Amino acid sequence: MTDQTQPDAVLGGRVRLLQSVRGYRAGMDAALLAAACDAQPGERVLDLGCGPGAVMLAAAVRRPGAHFTGIEADPQALDLARANIDLNGLADRVEGLAGDVALPFSRLGLPRFDAALCNPPFFDDASALRGPAPEKTRAWMATDGLVAWTGYLLKAVRDGGTVTLIHRADRLADLLAGLTPRCGSIRIRPVQPRAASPASRVIVRAVRGGRAPLALLPPLVLHPDGEGKHTEAAEAILRDAAPLGWD
Repeated sequence: MTDQTQPDAVLGGRVRLLQSVRGYRAGMDAALLAAACDAQPGERVLDLGCGPGAVMLAAAVRRPGAHFTGIEADPQALDLARANIDLNGLADRVEGLAGDVALPFSRLGLPRFDAALCNPPFFDDASALRGPAPEKTRAWMATDGLVAWTGYLLKAVRDGGTVTLIHRADRLADLLAGLTPRCGSIRIRPVQPRAASPASRVIVRAVRGGRAPLALLPPLVLHPDGEGKHTEAAEAILRDAAPLGWD
């Protein structure tokens, strides 16, 4: 740990995570994406834009038979991810590699993955929000656009493999437009702050080459109406490592 990082305990203390004090910090979205991972033993999973490793480490703890590779363009974030891999004793099946969605997947020299996880930057229009702090810009702004992220994922996953993303609910149409040229069997899980609130996030799971019809699943509600605590379903996912589930 340095004076630029601080440790966090996530997933009920199952994962220890060094994160930047001033830069982007993984939170609820990373926890939900990790819970959405349903990789089977022996499968290889890509975490695209892994940052400090929050998603792949929590997913690796949940899925002890799977192997995870994080790809990250920011050297400092990649250093943190590698430190967190060692901190959690997962170097035997989790790794962090330098990579960028602006470059072809083939540059990595890796075979296609069985599954991919991704929490892309939420904005690709600088006028859409007041500029974040410089340390957070890469995590919040997709300079190559969301289409670059979905395109990279489609090239990185084998036929029959899955792509799972979490994003803003108002970008659902863009997510589907990016995935549907090569994916089907799409399942969408809305995430609502409260039962009476519109969804703020969507978690989308697609199968490369899948042909089943799209399914809109019941939402995950994070908080009871009028209360700040988590619902039992959200608490089970965040603290007790319950899977998000795709049924």
